[in-house]
Amino acid sequence: MNEKELSYGILRAIGILLGVVFLLYFLYEIQSVLLYIAVAGVISLVGRPVVIFLRNRLRLPNKIAVVMVLLLVVSMFIGLITIFIPIVVEQSKNLGQIDMDAFTRDLNELNTQINNYLGVDEIDIIEGIKQTEFARNFDLSTIPTYLNNFFGILGAAAIAVFSVIFISFFFLKDSKLMLNSILVFANQGHEEKFQRVFNKIKILLSRYFVGLTLQITVLFVLYSILLSIFEIDNPIAIAFICAFLNIIPYLGPIIAGILISLFVISSNLGADFQTIILPQLIYVMSGYIICQLIDNFINQPLIFGASVRSHPLEIFLVILIAGLTSGIMGMIVAVPFYTAIKVIAKESLSEYKIVKRLTRDL
Repeated sequence: MNEKELSYGILRAIGILLGVVFLLYFLYEIQSVLLYIAVAGVISLVGRPVVIFLRNRLRLPNKIAVVMVLLLVVSMFIGLITIFIPIVVEQSKNLGQIDMDAFTRDLNELNTQINNYLGVDEIDIIEGIKQTEFARNFDLSTIPTYLNNFFGILGAAAIAVFSVIFISFFFLKDSKLMLNSILVFANQGHEEKFQRVFNKIKILLSRYFVGLTLQITVLFVLYSILLSIFEIDNPIAIAFICAFLNIIPYLGPIIAGILISLFVISSNLGADFQTIILPQLIYVMSGYIICQLIDNFINQPLIFGASVRSHPLEIFLVILIAGLTSGIMGMIVAVPFYTAIKVIAKESLSEYKIVKRLTRDL
């Protein structure tokens, strides 16, 4: 290799490195757009079976079927808003009318009852809150800043909703739009393999997200019934929040259980702990455990087993590794990402024994 070729190789390597750095920086800058595309992709995967049903069974035109599905999505979104906004307004009024002295007495009384019941030294909750870093550093002058941030978030949310719906429309309208976009990166002669991999991933992820939607819906109904039976305040909103937390595998149900416990206690604040709060807490949490057993033994096997065709232990290890390396977001995307990797590996690395073993059910 002469000096000219060596210089050309170094310059080429530097150029490639700079190109990669620029690409990563560009992707970082447009991460919100990538998120919109990802959410729209999930909506298209969930809504595609409904579009096919409306188009093939009811003989509706493709555009009308797509519009109907998007109207259903928007209606669900508006329904959630109509559920939560009155609750937020009501709670804001309640906070404005609350007697802080009475609230402090009730909280301290509850604290005393719990300590006496458990036989531990009394802990002053109010003083503990006052000693937190947030309480010590809180400045009333920052309220306008918080309000500006709040309205900024509302504006960004409006843009996000419009963008997701707009992108979802074209993903649902043209089922090959995503495929054609991906085929741009395929080498000539490899388009058929790319198409086969893409279609397999789309089918598996569509089943997974449809199953996940069904899981959240079933849990929402079960939680709503449970909280309504025991007359917990705002059962619909609490049930939706706790059901939606189940998109975080394993950790989500724990957080939901803690939230339900806190809502049960807050709904009975001022009542006797041993005779009222504790029995109701036991009944509600027993019902919650039953709901989780139904989910674990009926819903999840259908989603993780039949949908993505992976062993439960395999899924557990993947989610655990993703959680340790990437936190909660990693746990949420672990199963879809792992499923895509398995399909790609089956097509590209099928000669390896471990790949054959892991992908034998695909």
